[in-house]
Formats: sequence, C-alpha cells, structure tokens
Amino acid sequence: MPRFMRTAMEWGTLTDMDKDIYILGIESSCDDTSAAVLRNGVLLSNVTASQAVHEAYGGVVPELASRAHQQNIVPVVDQALKQAGVERSQLSAIAFTRGPGLMGSLLVGVSFAKGLAASLGIPMIEVNHLQGHVLAHFIKENEEDDHAPRFPFLCLLVSGGNSQIILVRAYNDMEVIGQTIDDAAGEAIDKCSKVMGQGYPGGPIIDRLARQGNPNAYTFAKPNIKDYDYSFSGLKTSFLYNLRDWVKEDPDFIEHHKEDLAASLEKTIVDILMKKLRLAARDLKIRHVAVAGGVSANNGLRNAFHEYAQKYHWKIYIPKFSFTTDNAAMIAITGYYKYLDQDFCGMEKPAYSRVSMQ
Repeated sequence: MPRFMRTAMEWGTLTDMDKDIYILGIESSCDDTSAAVLRNGVLLSNVTASQAVHEAYGGVVPELASRAHQQNIVPVVDQALKQAGVERSQLSAIAFTRGPGLMGSLLVGVSFAKGLAASLGIPMIEVNHLQGHVLAHFIKENEEDDHAPRFPFLCLLVSGGNSQIILVRAYNDMEVIGQTIDDAAGEAIDKCSKVMGQGYPGGPIIDRLARQGNPNAYTFAKPNIKDYDYSFSGLKTSFLYNLRDWVKEDPDFIEHHKEDLAASLEKTIVDILMKKLRLAARDLKIRHVAVAGGVSANNGLRNAFHEYAQKYHWKIYIPKFSFTTDNAAMIAITGYYKYLDQDFCGMEKPAYSRVSMQ
C-alpha cells in the first residue's frame, strides 16, 4: 500500500512521536492565500498574500479570488518553507482549511494540500476555519511562550462572516452557545462603510475614523434577541434610514460627520457584542474570556475587553493583530494538536462551504 494511502489507525502505529513535528498549514478560505510552518507547536514562518483586486468591487468576488489563489499558492508555500528553514522532506503532515469559506478558494488550497501530501507520502489534517480562529490563541512564537487561555474559556469569534460565542472546553471540544441569526458584525461594518461611501474593506476604515469621533453622537437600533444570540440586520437598517434622512437635510452630512458616524456605529456594535458575552460569562461562571476573528483587530472592541476585564475581573486573551485575520498559523497550530491525537483525514475528503462549529 502506498504510504499516503495508509489509514489514520495505521499512521498512529507508524509515526515516531519522539521526532520533531513539522506541520505545514495552508489557508485559502476567502481572499488571503497563506502558508505557515510550525515545529513542535512553535511558529517558524507565516506568509500571507492578500488580494487588493476586490477593493474596486466593494466585496470579495469569488471567481477572482480563486484565480488569485492559483497564482499565489505555490510561491506562498515556497516562501513559508524557506523562511522556516525547513525542507519539504522534513514535514510531518499538512494541515489545510477544509471549510467553511468560498468553495472556489477552498478548492485551490485543498487540492494543493492533497497533491503535496501525496507526493511526500505524509498524512493530511483537515481544519475547520472557525476552530482555527479560536486556537490562534495557542500559537507559540518561541519555546517560552505561555499566553494560551486556560480551559474552559469563552471565545467571542467575530469576523465578516461569523459572530459567535463559543464555550471552549478543550482544543477539540467547542460548543457554539450563541450566534448571529442574520448578519455578522463584520458584515454590518462593511455594509455601513459602503453606505457612507468609505470603501471596502470597511473594518479598518471605520476603526480609523472612529478614533477621531464621538461615540455618543448618534444612537442606532439595538436588537432584543433572546439568550446569547445576535442580530445586526436591524442595526444596518437603522443606520441606513437615519443616514438617508440626514443627507436629505444636508447633502454633505456624511463628509462633515463621518468620524462621529463611525464612532457611534462602532460603539453600538461593540455594546451589542459585549452585552451578550457578559451574560454568558455570568451565567456559566467563567472568567477566562478570549476574542478572535478579523473584527478582534478593532480598537473599540479591544478597549471594551480591557474595561470588562477590570470591571468583572476577567482574565482576557486578545490575539496579536497578525493572528486576527485569516492566516495559516492558526491552521497549523490546530493541525499540530490534531497530529498529536493522530487525527488524520483521507484523500477523499472534499472542501465544504458551510458548516457549524458543532
């Protein structure tokens, strides 16, 4: 039987766990092509190629994204290995994002991972993209790095496509206890930025403008959703209708008040997110609280975490900016923990565009 065709059980009896473990991680779920290399859980390299082509369209164009991934995947992986000082023959396994994400983008990464794993005769490890964001907190940049959250902890996962509160009992035991019933927080920010004519992606733009504005200048609708779930569609509608009325009175309203609009929008979203997170932490009696995902780079949300930590005696975990957006380091660290459990997958596993964490 060819080496790459062995089952997970057979790999468990053949792998020498006393050797250094080198994991190559590949991430291609949306518009960033990324590759990272870990040795025994310590990050050696993390290379990402972004796609500026989507800015002109106000959002990610799936067909353009998949084409760019095809152009970027080989040089990105090559650079990750070179920066790590690791030869392909040293790799123990390849971890890859299987989903969720854009199907065309995922197929590029999944196909590349399968081909490389087959050529090297090493196992593959499938990674749930959302699980990777949570486990970004466990990335070690040196041997002494000891900043990882203590189990169990709550993680607020906020990005362009997801807004979830996750109870994390172990790296392989996560439960979504609250999530958006419509739009995600990041999506709401992007769309409101577009309505203001400020461009895409909206997150960094709104963040920058908000730093110069008054967060109490304007009031927008906050949903009343039961339990720990979120809703942001009403906020978007409120923002749009208010803006429409104000612009009728003053055609230059947005230009004259864009900083206050951004600050008020940001405050509203942060308040919605933190209210439910605080409720979950109180009900479950958990004081170890983390944030992850692209929106975790927002300064308003980071400041709110520090305020809540002081007020409610939380131990908080906020990722480095480089680990907030889609990156292969989070895929590699997830793959590393799954490798320790010999949790491999077969070549027949396809990519998937949508799936729950549970």
